[in-house]
Amino acid sequence: MMRKNQTTALFMLIFGLLAGIFCHHYIDKQWLERAVSYELYSNLDGQLAYKFKGKEILVGELIPYQLSPLSQENLDKLETEPSIEQQWVQDSQGSIRLLKPAFHFGVWSLLPAFITVCLCLLTREPLISLLTGIIVGAFMLGQFDVIDKVLIPNLASEGTAGLLLLYLWLLGGLLGIWTKTGAAQAFADYMAKHFVKGPKSAKLVTWLLGVLFFQGGTMSTVLVGTTVRPLADKAKVSHEEMSYIVDSTASPIAAVLAFNAWPAYVQALIFVPGVAFLATESDRLSFFFSSIPFSFYGIFAVLGTLLLSLNITKFSGKRIQQAHQRAATTGALDAPHARPLSAKELQTVAVPANYRSNMLEFVVPLVCLISIAIGTFIALGSPKVNWAFTAALLLSGGIALIKGMSLNDLIDGFGTGLKGVVLASVILMLAVIIGSISKQIGGGLYLVSLLAEQLPYWLVPLTLQLITMIIAFSTGTSWGTYAIAFPLAMPLAWEISQVQQLANPELYLMICFATVLNGSIYGDQCSPISDTTVLSAMTTGCDLMDHVKSQIVPASLAAAMAAILWAALVYIYV
Repeated sequence: MMRKNQTTALFMLIFGLLAGIFCHHYIDKQWLERAVSYELYSNLDGQLAYKFKGKEILVGELIPYQLSPLSQENLDKLETEPSIEQQWVQDSQGSIRLLKPAFHFGVWSLLPAFITVCLCLLTREPLISLLTGIIVGAFMLGQFDVIDKVLIPNLASEGTAGLLLLYLWLLGGLLGIWTKTGAAQAFADYMAKHFVKGPKSAKLVTWLLGVLFFQGGTMSTVLVGTTVRPLADKAKVSHEEMSYIVDSTASPIAAVLAFNAWPAYVQALIFVPGVAFLATESDRLSFFFSSIPFSFYGIFAVLGTLLLSLNITKFSGKRIQQAHQRAATTGALDAPHARPLSAKELQTVAVPANYRSNMLEFVVPLVCLISIAIGTFIALGSPKVNWAFTAALLLSGGIALIKGMSLNDLIDGFGTGLKGVVLASVILMLAVIIGSISKQIGGGLYLVSLLAEQLPYWLVPLTLQLITMIIAFSTGTSWGTYAIAFPLAMPLAWEISQVQQLANPELYLMICFATVLNGSIYGDQCSPISDTTVLSAMTTGCDLMDHVKSQIVPASLAAAMAAILWAALVYIYV
């Protein structure tokens, strides 16, 4: 069986590379008009401007829409690439928006993600699979010098450098110091003695922390996974269960308890010209929060992890049930074939002989980390995660030195932490790169363009859910999917509500909005190339593909239940 999988994987690899070259030479790019609307105002100098990330940006020269080379009519006539990258236009109704051209290769745009996921499933080697997907995407774009033209520019970008700093140096160093000082183990011992009496209570603590850290995304995943790993290992909870609980209470809870950065980001993407209840930023924020009761996938995902925490595994799927039974009967936290992303160095406590561990060495830096993250979010509008982890790292090191640990031992622990997360950090960076390439070649745009055909109103929400699930799974990002899907889905839903004369168009838009929001979360959560998926496996010590395969069943069940409710609501009330 293994040999057959390897042969199939080799065939997929060769096919992907040849198909990438074929696409570049023989498949024409299909250019699409993409319009972005901002809330404009006149500044003190009387110039049109808008705010972006707190900065005032002036609107450029306005061109009549019909004359713009970036209008869809003119893009359809193109034989080469557009001569400009963006242009401000004004239509006959006076609406002003920014046009940016985008393209896709039709169904071929899904090729890099398809090859990557298939290789992950066949080989269980995410590193090779991600690299192959990146190379295929680069070939499609004509970038045959993959190292100099793709990998190095992406690795040198601000976003990737930030990932490297946070997850390799800061997170790895912090975990290494906690291992060297025995702080994590001391915390686990204390929790086991006073609060955690077995696997059920360990999982309940994990679920509760996931709900409390409702900022969502990578920050929530890292905080919860790092905190609960030592006590869950001591309580003999399988790593598949832990990684699922951590992952499924990250982004899903952020969509339900949305007192975070999500509404501010999403509201900027859902403006629809002529729709009064989406006219201003405050209107769109109110619309977001009014739509929360329809976030059925987020609600079911969080409830599903609560049931699992209570040892009710009936809805968790065969793999999680087997993992639960294995840990309960044999004490084995991983399957026999597993290759955990967390290195063995971080699972072995090597405290110097003359050093006495204390659980406060774990708790105090963690409280500091959370306080800075939440405090900066309240004060500045976004959590400064790097500040938080830097402060926690310095505090942990300082406490250790004050208590008498030698500098050599401290540096040794720091280095051990770096070694322990280097593989996961590389996988994380490659996942970000392939997500960027998938977006660049237009996989998401192609899928959404399929909705251009007339659809019955009752089918639109389910179609939006399915499309966004596929986009997010293919690109590994929910926020990236929002940027692709919302500007297309919301006007589509509004147009259908008007053409088909629906009785309650605002409710209809809320349901369509919820399907895009939740479908993207599902795809991101289940994707093997998502940063939160990788981090959930890394921080809990789980094999990446074991995590992906085990959580896709309960997540899909929650998505199916959500789809049924959305369809029922549209059919009955709209």
